[in-house]
Amino acid sequence: MPNRSHGSGAFKESELGACGQDCVFEAGVLIFHPENVRLGHNVYVGHYTILKGYHKNTLEIGDACWIGQQCFFHSAGGLVIGARVGIGPGVKILTSQHIEAGRDTAIYLSPIEFKPVTIGDGADIGCNAVILPGVTIGAGAQVGAGAVVTRDVPPYTVVAGSPAKILRERP
Repeated sequence: MPNRSHGSGAFKESELGACGQDCVFEAGVLIFHPENVRLGHNVYVGHYTILKGYHKNTLEIGDACWIGQQCFFHSAGGLVIGARVGIGPGVKILTSQHIEAGRDTAIYLSPIEFKPVTIGDGADIGCNAVILPGVTIGAGAQVGAGAVVTRDVPPYTVVAGSPAKILRERP
């Protein structure tokens, strides 16, 4: 069986499922399955970020979002990012995970479970945070730098840590 590749990630804006006006893609941005990636107006995507579309489901980014350098978004389970969301450099968002199939099966060969991630309007995700499959981050919530978000985050709360815990509500 020949080796397979996911492709180069090179893209043209015209290949995207949608691309609003005034979007900026810095050098080194890679987009896979661009036909399933939808961007609103005025979206900034920082250097060397990977938007990993998938052959099913979509990756949707709302208007006026800012995405820092070296982020990795994997949308196999579906990913929706609202409007006016700030995402710091190095953030990872995952929408799939392997399910344990017993000790006789290597974890990476186990079945894959897909779960969507949603980030509400006006939220802010700190540098190097990791958002795991199935999480909803509410509108206006703030995720601290380096947090590992394993559970839903209520609107207008501040979370931090690994695993992320609620620290307070925003005023």
